[in-house]
Amino acid sequence: MSRTGVQKKPQLTAPVVIIGALIMLIVAFIASLMMGPVTVPFNELASNPIVTEIRTPRIIIAALVGAALAVAGAIMQTVFHNPLADPGIVGVSSGAAVAAVLAIVTGASFFGQWTVPFAAFVGALVTVAVVYLIASSRAMDGRGADPATLVLVGMAITAFLGAIIASATANAPQDSELRSVTFWLNGDLVSRTWEHVGVAIVPIIVGLVLAIGGSRDLNLLLLGDSTAQTSGLNVNRARIILLALAALLTATAVAVSGTISFVGLVVPHLVRIVLGADHRALLPAAAILGATFVIVADTVARMIFSPIVLQTGVVVAFIGSPIFLYLLLSMRKRRGLGL
Repeated sequence: MSRTGVQKKPQLTAPVVIIGALIMLIVAFIASLMMGPVTVPFNELASNPIVTEIRTPRIIIAALVGAALAVAGAIMQTVFHNPLADPGIVGVSSGAAVAAVLAIVTGASFFGQWTVPFAAFVGALVTVAVVYLIASSRAMDGRGADPATLVLVGMAITAFLGAIIASATANAPQDSELRSVTFWLNGDLVSRTWEHVGVAIVPIIVGLVLAIGGSRDLNLLLLGDSTAQTSGLNVNRARIILLALAALLTATAVAVSGTISFVGLVVPHLVRIVLGADHRALLPAAAILGATFVIVADTVARMIFSPIVLQTGVVVAFIGSPIFLYLLLSMRKRRGLGL
């Protein structure tokens, strides 16, 4: 039994699962290009402006965001030794969001189109540092922070940062761009363009590659600090680097999609059930399935009440909330904790 509460023994080989996941991603991508208020035949996908200018960048953003959040969640669960860690649940997404909003309110433009993503990264980094310090009294000794405590800390941080966002939004000028950000903050992929793809693709791809490159460190952390140190790992340094990568992935996702919760919770757990806890297979599979999950959720958001379009974050929350409650209650029963 791993520290994330699932069996380590894989039921399927990693190549089979990853190839299957890639096929699912390709099918979901093509289906999403075709589906919407206006159905586009397969043979017109390359020439239809609805596909090339509206749907394609939106779906690419959905894939990047899903991959980033899934991998960030897997990293946090291992670093905190906590199966309920997730960028949205522990407040890191809110930290990124409040910094992005403050950058918009102040009209900051010191990095051009990178200003909001940079601000989001700083906000995510500060928030994850606060959560890490709060959880470190147990995480340092390899036991992991109490799942219920970490959730409550995340709720408190999210509520505090949410109040800042609400205040900034309420006091924004009537014609301010910030008014439309209210919808974006709830996880909205409407009006995503190729410019957003250009902003997100480099930091997310770099973050994913570096995270997968850190799989050995994550595997050692999974065994506990004592074992990791005996194996020659600088535990504190590894934790800081891995959490910085999780913050980078989360911040970039938030900068282009708003706050979409539960992806980092649901996807890693599903992958662990199938593949086990080896991060060399877990992280690539989580990235692919995370991308597929958000693409499917976004397609459902566009189709279920067409022509009314739901926010993608709403659909993800409908799916993720029951799973989150199930995991929380399972941890409570297993460890005998009160909420």
